[in-house]
Order: sequence, then C-alpha cells, then structure tokens
Amino acid sequence: MARTRLSAPALAVALGLGVIAPAAALDPVDHQSPVERQGSVERQSSDGRPGGVATAPSGLATGEFARSGVTRTTLAPGVDYTTWTQTDARGPVRLYLLSVDYRRRSVTLDVRNPGTVSSVATVLDTATAAGAIAAVNGDFYDIGRTGAPLGVTRSRTGGVLQGRVSGWNSAFSFDRDGRPQLSTITLKAAIAGHPALQVTNLNSHFVAPDGIGIYTPRWGATPGYQVTRGQRTHVRRVVVRDGRVVTNGSQLKPGRPLEGLELIARGDAADRLRTALPVGSRFSASWHLSGRPRMAITGSRFLVYRGVVQARDDRDLEPRTLLGIDRDTHRLLLLVADGRTDASRGFTMVESAQEMIDLGADAALNLDGGGSSTMVAALPGQALAVQNVPSDGFERRVGDSLVVLSSK
Repeated sequence: MARTRLSAPALAVALGLGVIAPAAALDPVDHQSPVERQGSVERQSSDGRPGGVATAPSGLATGEFARSGVTRTTLAPGVDYTTWTQTDARGPVRLYLLSVDYRRRSVTLDVRNPGTVSSVATVLDTATAAGAIAAVNGDFYDIGRTGAPLGVTRSRTGGVLQGRVSGWNSAFSFDRDGRPQLSTITLKAAIAGHPALQVTNLNSHFVAPDGIGIYTPRWGATPGYQVTRGQRTHVRRVVVRDGRVVTNGSQLKPGRPLEGLELIARGDAADRLRTALPVGSRFSASWHLSGRPRMAITGSRFLVYRGVVQARDDRDLEPRTLLGIDRDTHRLLLLVADGRTDASRGFTMVESAQEMIDLGADAALNLDGGGSSTMVAALPGQALAVQNVPSDGFERRVGDSLVVLSSK
C-alpha cells in the first residue's frame, strides 16, 4: 500500500468529517494521586503502566502515512461511527471515531458514573444503564484506591458530582448556553457564616492539605483515611444531618453508609473546623462549578487549544481516548486508539494532538488512556458492544464514562 500525504482537509473529507487555533496555561498539579505523579507532566493513563517507545519519525509529522479499512456507519441521526487503520514508520494504529452533531436536539452527550462517585464499572455497563447508543471512558481516576475520578464532574441528570479548586481542572463542558467548550473549571463552595472555612474539595479522591472536603451520599460509603492520604493526626471529621452538626471528632470511620454530609479537614483547617462547628450548631453549605456549565468532565490536559498543539511528549506510545471540538461542522469527536500490541501501537501525546487537528478539531482534551481506553457502540441491528480491543485483554472498570444518547 502506498503511503499518502494527507492534509487535514483531505483526511477529514475522506472520513466524512469537517475541516479544521494562544495556548492555555497548564493547570497546577498537587501531586496527591499516584496517577498525578506519573513520570512526566504528560499524564499517560490511570494504570501507570509503561507503553511502547516511539523511535521512528511519526507519519503525522512527516505527512507520510497510509489508511486502510475505512468503515463508516450512522448509528443515529447526527451520530456517525468510523473505524480505520493508520500505518506509518512507527507501525499501525487501529482507530475508532464517534462524530456527534452537537446542535441536533435528538442527540445528547453526558457524563455518567456507576451510581456513586467512588464506584467503578465497565463502560459497557454504564452505557447500558444510561440507555446510550455509544460511549467512551472518561476522566482519569484513582485506580486501586478510592476509584473516584480525579477532577471535576457535572452530569446533566445528576448535577455537580464532584469538584476541586485546583490541580486537575482542564475540562470539556457544555456551558450555560449549551455550547461546547474547553476551559479551566473549578469548584466554588462556601459554608454559610464561616468564610474562614475554605472548602477545597467536593466528593474528591483526596482532601487537599490544610483543606476541607465535603462528602455527600453521592460519594458512596464514608471515605475514612484514604482521602487524607493516610494522615491520622491533625484531621477532623464533622457529620451533618438535617442541617445540624451531630458529630465533631478526630476519628475517621470508613465504610459506613453516608447519611447527610461529612466534612473532612486536614492540617490548620482541622483546627478551625473543631471550634467553628460544635455539635448542635446549624450548618448550611452551597457549591457550584465556575461558569455554571450544564455538563462537565476533566482530563489530564488540553492537547489542542484554539488550533494550537499543547502536547509535548512524542515518545510514549499508549492507547488513547481523546475528545475534540470541530466548530466548523458543529461536531464533537470522540476518538479511541488501541495500543500496547503489535496490531496497534497507540499514539504519543503529540500524535494525539496532531490526529485531532487532522480530523478537524480546533480544541482537544486528553481523557484516560492505557487499559481504560474503551469504545462502545450499538451498530445497526446489533446490541451495544465493545468495539475496540482494550489493552488489558478485557474491559476495565473505570470511574466514569461519556455516553451518547439519542431520542431517535
């Protein structure tokens, strides 16, 4: 097969898509999660497993690559599914693409979890429960520990599920006017009458040092010392039921039904919480996400921002799950690349960004990769099923999923 140089417009047209923009500052990282501590600034996957190492030049950089086996199917009005294999000097990559018309009223994109923030499930199970026609895995998550996604999540149906004020806030969202955006989204929370009590986390996989985390029944069971990273001294737990404080103590009790609200504080915030909220006092708190989006989900970083590549790593080859916005054709692009096999090498971060630009995206976000990367779709006449080849050899249970819903 002859290798062909394909421009962005040519590739987009061939796949039935549209055509293709100063860079955003990187979000700070708090280095609290094992996922967030992975080697380089470019987070690869929740599992932290090493993938392949790119040695030959990338065809996306040189313009020398070949495509084969292009298959395109319409899943529902406004939702197209395309698969193909792309080969260059680095080897083959098997790709799976969902193209979603975000202006079509019969189509909805939402983020769903298995029922609680701290539970995990396969993308197929989550998509099936949602009645979706397609889905991909979502945010990086606290694998092997709490199971919670690392960043900020707002579901159209469930509202704000979790949030944090800093550290993992590069987000895709539909803003309050229903427009898709890539932006930095943070938690905005306050405890009524106590401005000195600064809430740093809501249903998060950890509480920031010297911070306060609020945990609601949407989290699941009481979190215990997992969310203090094992810190057992200089911590505080306050339990609120029916608007009043019923417990204010220094012992965290994990694994119990979470009724009402639980506040967990570390460091100096623990001292403030001890005196500010005595047992019997009234309690009221409020929270929302900055910009008040209708839906939001975070990833490790922006790959493309206003048409400009933000990624730097062109070495580590991994399975990928990517989200892009093509404003010219009003399409959302959900792309999964298989990896860690001879049949499909995966992408580097730079290649991920370049591929999204070639597909027409002017903005793109890196979602969880590695063994988490999963594409689920209901092909015409078939049941919802996993379409790609997850690198673990089986479908991994993950923290949340992006689901595509259609009323037609």
